[in-house]
Order: sequence, then C-alpha cells, then structure tokens
Amino acid sequence: MAQSTAAPVPATLPVTAPLPVRAILPWAVFFGLLMLVLLYFVGTEQGAFAVFSGEGVHEWVHDGRHLLGFPCH
Repeated sequence: MAQSTAAPVPATLPVTAPLPVRAILPWAVFFGLLMLVLLYFVGTEQGAFAVFSGEGVHEWVHDGRHLLGFPCH
C-alpha cells in the first residue's frame, strides 16, 4: 500500500474588480455627516453654539468629552 505524499491543492478564488467610487461615495458622505453630527454633540453642544437648552445633552456625552480630550468643566 502506497500513500500519496502530495499536498492538497488549495482552491483559488476569482479575482474581482475593486468597488467603483460611485458605489462608495454615498456611504462615505453619509458616514462623514454622521461623524460631524456626533463630533458636534460631543465637542460643542452646551457651549456657544448650543442647539438644545439645559444639561441633558451635556450629561449624555460627558464621558465622551473627557475621553476625546474636550474640556467641559
């Protein structure tokens, strides 16, 4: 009885083209705007450009301000 010592041949995956910019652009714009809104709430809400009055937004993003290095008190 002879056993084969040949290594198994791995399956090759087909090479695909990269995603076109037209497919990525709407998602990039969406996430960019989302990040700007989040940065606004963490960085400047309750300051000179406050949209909402009171301390509610400040308390929700308080730890995020300190984590990102924004002073708040």
